[in-house]
Amino acid sequence: MAKFEGKDVLIVDDDIDIVETIKEALKDFGVKFRTTGNGNAAVDMIREKMPDLLILDQMLPGRSGFLVMEKIRPFRKEIKHPPVIMITANPGARHKVYAETLGVDVYLNKPFRMDKLVKAADELLEKGYIGEKKQQNQP
Repeated sequence: MAKFEGKDVLIVDDDIDIVETIKEALKDFGVKFRTTGNGNAAVDMIREKMPDLLILDQMLPGRSGFLVMEKIRPFRKEIKHPPVIMITANPGARHKVYAETLGVDVYLNKPFRMDKLVKAADELLEKGYIGEKKQQNQP
């Protein structure tokens, strides 16, 4: 049995090559993948079924990754879920700070090393937080 068998990972990116690369990198985790390339669809999918991990692009059609975070923020505050990895081609430091204020757990600039995403996904699926950043509902 794979380490995270049955866990649900929602990948939101409009670049199908990136989506497929992420799926390939995480395939040994045994997770179920859902994908969309649209921010509005992502919000609907999250409302429909809360993922165990959200991998979210910042620049999306329909609604940006920031706007997705703003939309889901109220219930994320309540239930401390899902953990979020944001990926972006935007190198601006202020965007990273803004993402963190919205509750993004890990912020990766494209191009990024896939092993960084895999390590972050492993830790977030295992604990729900990264390193010392412990959420209130964790022991």
